[in-house]
Amino acid sequence: MTRVLIASDKFKGSLTAAQVGAAVRAGIHRIRPTAEVSVVPIADGGDGTVAAASAAGFEAVLVTAPGPTGESVCTAYARRDDIAVVELADVSGLVRLPGGEFAPMTATSRGAGEVIAAAIDAGCRRVVLGIGGSAGTDGGAGLLRALGARLLDTDGAEIGDGGAELARIDTIDLAAVRERLAGVEITVACDVDNPLTGPRGAAAVYGPQKGADGDQVAALDAGLAHWADCIAAAIGVDLRESAGAGAAGGVGFAAVAVLGARLRLGIELVLELVDFVERVAGVDLVVTGEGMLDEQTLYGKAPAGVAAAAGISDVPVVAVCGRNTLSAERLRDAGFVAAYALAEIEPDIARCFAEGELLLERLGARIAVEHLPQEPTEPLERAVADSSEEIVAAVSRNGTWTFDGKIR
Repeated sequence: MTRVLIASDKFKGSLTAAQVGAAVRAGIHRIRPTAEVSVVPIADGGDGTVAAASAAGFEAVLVTAPGPTGESVCTAYARRDDIAVVELADVSGLVRLPGGEFAPMTATSRGAGEVIAAAIDAGCRRVVLGIGGSAGTDGGAGLLRALGARLLDTDGAEIGDGGAELARIDTIDLAAVRERLAGVEITVACDVDNPLTGPRGAAAVYGPQKGADGDQVAALDAGLAHWADCIAAAIGVDLRESAGAGAAGGVGFAAVAVLGARLRLGIELVLELVDFVERVAGVDLVVTGEGMLDEQTLYGKAPAGVAAAAGISDVPVVAVCGRNTLSAERLRDAGFVAAYALAEIEPDIARCFAEGELLLERLGARIAVEHLPQEPTEPLERAVADSSEEIVAAVSRNGTWTFDGKIR
């Protein structure tokens, strides 16, 4: 039996990873109805990480916690045995900003800390924290406060939320957070190597993406520098320059410096959580993807991680995407035998967003024709005779079905 594994990330702003997988599977089954096609949604540590873990068998545990601007949001962590998977994006991320309005100076990571606290209180002793997509630049101060840290101003009062408050810190007390995290292992999914401060730091590089103007970037960077001074005095070592300290507005710094976290590439962590190595064994083809295939894809994004992992088992990998800017040579070097983009069959971007599932189904059919063994008892014409998309734009050549270059 022909076996296919679909391990795709989401198409951001359009389709979830599960929807991508279901659409491609439907297209494959149009042409190869007897193929065994498994869908394993994945993510790279940002939004969709908890969903990927839940689809792989983790239990979704609902939690109410403050969003980046303080409003209560309903989120979840994923649990299996004593492992908890926490997604910062879903509680303290840009997607949780009310009305989509930026709050560069006041957005907090407190909610992510409360979700971690809930998981620990429920008995979890290993926490995987995905930190992509944060809304704030508070150096992880909010997260630490949710876990018990006390950050006091010169009057002995607790500071407020957000990066703008970091400059007011006079005294910090980490005793409670250390006690709470005793015996707990924290692993952070982090795909950047930025330091905490300076021209490559959290404020300078990512602050503008979170709505900060030039003066606000300078103020946030100064606050982060002061925060780093305070932490260095408390723990006896300065980690502001460590790779990944600037991730998620400085949450990477707080996690490493105070929680003793280990930073790892997000897709590698997720592939372990979903047991990818076991799932890919004996598979004839892997299909992966994301909304945009470009140079960034090759540096720690989900499709590149899938291609590398499948390549170890010598399983061919094809990619689906909304748009592809990579050359055939770059794709081959990254481990892809081919890539299929919605934009190739539908130049109208609005329709690509609106009709993404239908278009992906058509690409799934094309993948089945071009990359899976032909089943003589299932002629192509019969397999797709009921297709309103007229996928029979293919011809039979030397016993192998190939497309004529256009799918209508």
